[in-house]
Amino acid sequence: MITYKLFLQQCIRSKEVWISLLLITLLGIISLVIGSKHLVRQQEAIAEIKTYQQQHFDRQASLHNEDLGLLLYYTKFAYVNNLNPLAGISIGQGDVNPTVKRISIKTFEAQKFDTDLVNPMNLQSGNLDLSFVIIYLFPLLVIVLTFNALSEETETGTWRLVAIQTKSKLGFLISKLLIRLALLYIVLIFLFCIAKFMLNIPINGSFLSILGLSMLYIIFWFTLSFFVISFKKSSGFNALLLLSIWLILIILLPAGINAYISSKYPVPEALSTAIAQRDGYHTKWDTEKLPTIKKFYSHYPQFKKYGYPTDGFNWLWYYAMQQMGDDDSKNQREALSKKIKLRERTSKQIASVIPNMQLQLAFNLLAGTSMSQHMEYLKGTEGFHEELRLFFYPKIFEKQQADTIDWHRFKPKYYEEKTDINPFKSMIPLLLASGVMVLISIPLTRKL
Repeated sequence: MITYKLFLQQCIRSKEVWISLLLITLLGIISLVIGSKHLVRQQEAIAEIKTYQQQHFDRQASLHNEDLGLLLYYTKFAYVNNLNPLAGISIGQGDVNPTVKRISIKTFEAQKFDTDLVNPMNLQSGNLDLSFVIIYLFPLLVIVLTFNALSEETETGTWRLVAIQTKSKLGFLISKLLIRLALLYIVLIFLFCIAKFMLNIPINGSFLSILGLSMLYIIFWFTLSFFVISFKKSSGFNALLLLSIWLILIILLPAGINAYISSKYPVPEALSTAIAQRDGYHTKWDTEKLPTIKKFYSHYPQFKKYGYPTDGFNWLWYYAMQQMGDDDSKNQREALSKKIKLRERTSKQIASVIPNMQLQLAFNLLAGTSMSQHMEYLKGTEGFHEELRLFFYPKIFEKQQADTIDWHRFKPKYYEEKTDINPFKSMIPLLLASGVMVLISIPLTRKL
């Protein structure tokens, strides 16, 4: 206990340690403020849509009561992705993918990827969230605190004295590292406590999983430092090697893997889907109405009773045109979805052996801000869009008036997000990597 007390006094006596700890704490708090503002913007959007939608319905019904087809041309319905407070910790795709989608019963593909208007410069610079601080900056602090834990003893000439007086040289080194680990854990837990109250996060499995993964991630970097300093090289060599490893793991590998996945799974379907959707709809203006209506009835045979009106403009033909925009782009749409899933699956497979990438994917999944979860939300939006079509098509084709519909029944619908991540599975790469480095380092340290 006395040894630990002396190590603690020695560590906190350093101004560099205090400055590093205060800086990482300050950056963590700033990241939580940014995360809190992100959540507030999303919450305001959800709150506003509740009152706006009813006003929107009332206004459209008063303007177009006698023409339901025209009314539904303008009317939009809200589909809300439930907001997870953990998104304030790991924003992920949340800054580019909207929480609320407002869709009409027109062609869905043209509305599918509509997003909020955001300053592109802000998107380019990205958001500083707590996951960034943990994944990118905490390892740098680990390097600062540990790179000379052993070399300073040899460089100052005290190692021989330590080797004579201490019972275990390995225990001496581990004790020094444990004190530094405890200091970082105090900062980390302090930031999570602030996050819990600032972001109104319930203490549930997902929150504790993010905390647990963060603690294991810090242990991984301590074991990596332990492995490097066990070779008993100079402080300069240790610092350079650890910083090089940080640069490779944090910057170069993710960038290289992203380039590899982009080249292996290109998505020309993104453009071809948009073209097919536009052609499927717009070219119908210049063709006979009958083939369009027949294709529509092959999709919805239950509506054949409304006949084949081909004289002049009519809403049955118009919404049949809109439907063709989705039907004609179906193959490209499915190919695009398959490519995105392949990209996501390949990323997860590669990330399973790279701790920082595994941690980022796990954070996003637990916070509900991953790409795969957004695709599931879009799939749910498509189902909601289909429900609206099936409800309103008969009323449009029967030329009902707007006042025959109870518009108050159409409240914003909420998507129930499903998080199917196993946090213990995400911990395995961190545990394995840490264990391997410890097993290699211990024999080297005993030879000191």
